[in-house]
Amino acid sequence: MSLFTPAAVKPTVSVADVEKLDVRVGTILSVGEVPNSSKLLKLAVDFGDHTRTILAGMKTERSHPQEIVGLQALFVVNLEPKRMAGEVSQGMLFDIGFADGVRPVLAVPEQAVPNGVRAG
Repeated sequence: MSLFTPAAVKPTVSVADVEKLDVRVGTILSVGEVPNSSKLLKLAVDFGDHTRTILAGMKTERSHPQEIVGLQALFVVNLEPKRMAGEVSQGMLFDIGFADGVRPVLAVPEQAVPNGVRAG
């Protein structure tokens, strides 16, 4: 493993700022192609009381994207819907590593929890 130097810590925020984010656990039901994109994959995610489409820019990061089907992960669910490559994303996958140029991995619970459970 190569040496890694962590980025500087971002400026301090208040607890109220953190509480604005709605981060929840969801199970990835399927992973599909986004026809007009070389980066995006279309995830169908079960949040317990509903399913959402989440677009994730992970197509080039995984040789076998289907390997994440059935896994629970963390997602930000209270972002404004965003149109990308002709599709609409209803949230954001909360992954680890991308911002630092490390091959991203999913942020996952250590054991199964009910879909829709909030982080924090």
